[in-house]
Formats: sequence, C-alpha cells, structure tokens
Amino acid sequence: MKKNIHPTYYPNAKTTCACGAVFVIGSTQKETAVEICSQCHPFYTGKKKTLDTTGRVDRFNKIAKKSAKLKEEIQKNKAARLKKEKAKNTKKEESKISTVKK
Repeated sequence: MKKNIHPTYYPNAKTTCACGAVFVIGSTQKETAVEICSQCHPFYTGKKKTLDTTGRVDRFNKIAKKSAKLKEEIQKNKAARLKKEKAKNTKKEESKISTVKK
C-alpha cells in the first residue's frame, strides 16, 4: 500500500446522539454527531416516536379533523335532503290517490 494516502483511523472515536447517548466506535473522525441511534430508534425500542420539526404532524391532524367535520356535515345534509324528498314524494302519492278516488 502507498504511504500517507489513507485517512487517520481513530479506534476510540466518540459518537453522540441527539437523545444524549454516547458511543465509542472506530472512525476516521474523532467526534461525530447523529440524530438517531439504537437506543432511541422506534425499531429497536418498540416505542412509537414522531419526529416533528416543522409542525407537519399538527398540520395533518388539523386537516384530518376539518375533513371529518366536513364529511359529517355532508352526511347530515344528505339525510335531511333525502327526508324532504321522501316527504315530497309521499305528498305526491297522496294527491294522486285522492284524485283517483274522486
């Protein structure tokens, strides 16, 4: 192998996670920082964790609630409209029956 072309290897490099965990690993950098590790990753912990840095989850929940309310309102309006149509049809049928009896 050629001399002086490979990066320096640090067998006791320190890696720090955003959750606060510190690991000692081998690396070509003395210190590194990571956002997620095996101590805080949901796959390894079994806990559901939502990383929401821009408010996307709150925005989604807000839109979902608004959509649910709108669907409920549409169902109510549809039921009221069907009830009116049924009453109207009943009146038409009654008027037809009364004209036939005369």
